[in-house]
Amino acid sequence: MSGVRCISSSPTFGISRKIFYNLSTHWHKRHCILEKKSLALHSFNTRSNIHNATRHFCGAINKAESSSEKKKIKKINFAEGPDLVDFILNDKRSSKLSTEAEQIPYVKPFHGNNRKVYFDIYGCQMNVNDTEVIWSILEANGYSKTDELLDADVVLVITCSIRDGAEQKVWKRLEYIKSIKLKKKQILKREMRIGLLGCMAERLKQQVVEKNKLVDLVAGPDSYKDLPRLLAITDNNEMAINVMLSFDETYADVMPVRLNPDAVTAFVSIMRGCDNICTYCIVPFTRGRERSRPITSILDEIRHLSDEGVKEVTLLGQNVNSYRDISKSEFFTGTTHVTNLAKGFKTVYKSKIGGLRFSDLLDKVSLINSEMRIRFTSPHPKDFPDEVLQLIAERPNICNTLHLPAQSGNSRILERMRRGYSREAYLELVEHVRTIIPNVSLTSDFIVGFCGETEEEFNDTLSLMEIVKYNMAYMFAYSMREKTKAHRRYEDDVSAKDKSYRLKKLIQLYRTEVEKINQAQIGQQQLILVEGISKRGNNFQGRNDGNTKVIIPNGAIPENCHSVNSKSIMPGDYVVVQICNANSQLLTGIPLYHSSISEFTISDCDNRKHRAVK
Repeated sequence: MSGVRCISSSPTFGISRKIFYNLSTHWHKRHCILEKKSLALHSFNTRSNIHNATRHFCGAINKAESSSEKKKIKKINFAEGPDLVDFILNDKRSSKLSTEAEQIPYVKPFHGNNRKVYFDIYGCQMNVNDTEVIWSILEANGYSKTDELLDADVVLVITCSIRDGAEQKVWKRLEYIKSIKLKKKQILKREMRIGLLGCMAERLKQQVVEKNKLVDLVAGPDSYKDLPRLLAITDNNEMAINVMLSFDETYADVMPVRLNPDAVTAFVSIMRGCDNICTYCIVPFTRGRERSRPITSILDEIRHLSDEGVKEVTLLGQNVNSYRDISKSEFFTGTTHVTNLAKGFKTVYKSKIGGLRFSDLLDKVSLINSEMRIRFTSPHPKDFPDEVLQLIAERPNICNTLHLPAQSGNSRILERMRRGYSREAYLELVEHVRTIIPNVSLTSDFIVGFCGETEEEFNDTLSLMEIVKYNMAYMFAYSMREKTKAHRRYEDDVSAKDKSYRLKKLIQLYRTEVEKINQAQIGQQQLILVEGISKRGNNFQGRNDGNTKVIIPNGAIPENCHSVNSKSIMPGDYVVVQICNANSQLLTGIPLYHSSISEFTISDCDNRKHRAVK
């Protein structure tokens, strides 16, 4: 009989006869949480209730099986999941749960036996890093990786829930993968397991389970260590679910295995979750509360990447610059470090005290390898104290690029979004940043058509774009997400037509402004990190310090500015390039000679600025 194995943060789920037996006989192991609203059939508050319910339920199953018309349980009912308040109230209870996997008698060993896994990744850079964590866990448990969907025994779809459009793409993709699964079983007699992972798994667990039975496995962002066990459960033709959110999981003890070991850039996760609770954002409800990875674990991973030849690392987090490591008592010595907010900004939660801050981490990371570039994303504008800005200005290998997500240029809309700042405070921060880092490149995020936004308020966003002059911007029409504060408090009253019009207008203005910024760089000599072959012919592509893409021709160039000897350009090389053309998307240039961060910054020979392009 098919069933479902569940560990759910929205804890109402259907359970097969085997699972009920397992719960009654293995209750002392505490791995599967049963509390009020925990079962689709009854509410159980005591251990005796569970035994009684088990007896009645199993009796009903036996009776059904003995009748001439056997019926299968077709629907799995999930109750409305707890909101963030419930999640916070359960902090103490959740922290006491056993971390040891429950032993299930009828489940085979968790070893993958060289089964091939295919990863289908959607969404942000965090999902790329999460996939590398997942691959590390599965590889250690005997799985292999394939880049061909048709060759896969297991397909894991890593999802995003930020906007409805992203989720619709995943639904369509799952339907296609399910069709492949059925054909493989029919023609090749081979089984394929489909897993839905990430934010969408946490947000839509009921719909995922019920909608055409598209998947065999559902795992939330904090349950990836449980994947070998969950996959073993699916071998018994049961669905496996674990979407339990954690208060302390950072995967600090898992060394990610890079999906592309030849890449010269890498992402390193330094924290998970978010405490800001912006009214439009689903992230705190799909990734949980904010927690930081221990600094020693981060430094070990970056040293490992440096040894592998990686030339650029991007530090990742939902709110990366609010990082605070409180894992060791010695981090609380001497002075008390209170969160320092940018002037004019406020936080919606109690400021953290003690521990190592983002400036401490950035300092230590930048010292690992002076020839390794350091970037970070995505920050919140409130968490930019002067010590962070000064560190960026002083360290040549910390890129002079800051992501300052504005979201809107209107103070009333910013207040409704619960961003913690006004238009005026944001502009003051921009001016302050440019005072400390004169050549900084600024990027941002914008949402148009948020609840109640008028045309005049949207025009404030346009004017902000003109004033700040961003080097890059990510722009989206507002998409209402269930469980967010905006969903509970506001009406999504801006029409789809108006959203589309405003988005097109904002994108058009952005392209006009950024093309001017890029064209102003024509004639400059810039240090480019070569990343690989461009999609545009046989040229190389790389990025400058400001993170703008630069296209250069392939060929041999001098080893340095003095040398008469030439060598070929290779991925991972630092090359001095003279910019000769630009548009709104990229720069093109002529490579002059090989260099390094230290040489280019300090002097790179006195005649660097005067070197003529042949």
